[in-house]
Amino acid sequence: MTTQTLDPSRAGRLKALTHEVHDRLDRSIMATASFASVEGYARFVQVQYLFHRDIEALYDDARLQALFPGLAGRKRLGLIAADLADLGVPLPAGESGRAFAPGTPPDIATALGWLYVAEGSTMGAALLRKEAAKLGLSDDHGARHLAPAPEGPAAHWRAFTAQLDAAPLPPEEEERVSAGAHAAFARVQAHADSHLG
Repeated sequence: MTTQTLDPSRAGRLKALTHEVHDRLDRSIMATASFASVEGYARFVQVQYLFHRDIEALYDDARLQALFPGLAGRKRLGLIAADLADLGVPLPAGESGRAFAPGTPPDIATALGWLYVAEGSTMGAALLRKEAAKLGLSDDHGARHLAPAPEGPAAHWRAFTAQLDAAPLPPEEEERVSAGAHAAFARVQAHADSHLG
């Protein structure tokens, strides 16, 4: 399957091209019963922390902020850290380096793929938020990072995908967008395999 035979929108192509790895990740997270106990949920939040630490530099990059107005406000690392503090769980330490080093300009095409994965998780967060509520957690305690944007998750996602689709890239760089998305899913999977077991 080539990108020419897929959805004309970049977001649509990425959804089709990453369906398999996305589905595998979702299944592996649910298989660990991460939302069956506060302890399991805390391990899930540590995975979230590691991934968002990996990509924090993308939200601070001026070139990406120009392509995605409001990008800096989408950053969730601080919320995740606050959730871990609520849960009495320390920030994960001793992990390998971040996927994107602060102060080092990222490859824009690759970064688009990583942001697609990170921002796409806000759509699934609505379901996870309900599961967290069953554990007594809320938007103010322990599950801040799952809280929806003020405009709602669907509108938030539509705004992001419109910006993603509009980002100008030469056709030869589109493969790097897909490679970036696959790398992002693989990174989350590696964190999940390490912490959720």
